[in-house]
Amino acid sequence: MRRDSRLSVALHVLLHMPELGPVVTSEQMGRLLKANPVVVRRTMAGLREAGILRSEKGHGGGWSLARKLESVTLADVYEALGAPTLFSIGPRDESPGCFVEQAVNGALGKALEDAEALLLARLRGTTLADVAASVRRDAARVPRSGSRRTS
Repeated sequence: MRRDSRLSVALHVLLHMPELGPVVTSEQMGRLLKANPVVVRRTMAGLREAGILRSEKGHGGGWSLARKLESVTLADVYEALGAPTLFSIGPRDESPGCFVEQAVNGALGKALEDAEALLLARLRGTTLADVAASVRRDAARVPRSGSRRTS
């Protein structure tokens, strides 16, 4: 099953934006992500609608942060992307007649609800600034001569 990587892509771009400049084009983002700029624009559109990014058309236009990294949680970005399905597992039949399958659905459903609640709480409790600070800490540990890729 193919994974939905839009959250990872959006977070990656948002964290690079401060170093790329006040305005970043879809083409620049596409090169960074090795992705088509059209795909980047589609992904970023939800972030614009949520007030996380702004966009300007025309010469000199592009994407810019509309909010400080401290004020954007990972949950904000997740929700701006349409709150994609978190887990790919689930019941075989939503309304089974079999008591065994009903019990399986109940057990799986409760476990998935608990896992989703925990994940969303973590996303709500982590800001983009928290992740950026983690990047800076990790980069500070790497010796200058042994540079590592950051994208």
